[in-house]
Amino acid sequence: MIERAGDRFTVVGPMVIASATGLKTAGESAIASGARFVDLARVTEADSAAVAMLLAWVRAAQERNQEISILGTPDNIRSLATLYGVADLLPLA
Repeated sequence: MIERAGDRFTVVGPMVIASATGLKTAGESAIASGARFVDLARVTEADSAAVAMLLAWVRAAQERNQEISILGTPDNIRSLATLYGVADLLPLA
């Protein structure tokens, strides 16, 4: 689930393959309406789908000439991004 407040959206719960489609769409919608910060501090579980979602959100922001920052990134998501060689593509704060 995604909660929106101002220019920030927060992912609450799992970022896994089962929730990927809904989260991706909700995040892209938040970005389209001006969200600049993605807060991952309340993510409860993550798999490789989390990295794919983050890359999709970065792309969505770039297509709108927006910058986003990813906050509160759990260690397991950082590790997956590093493992897949894409950590440098993600604006992890």
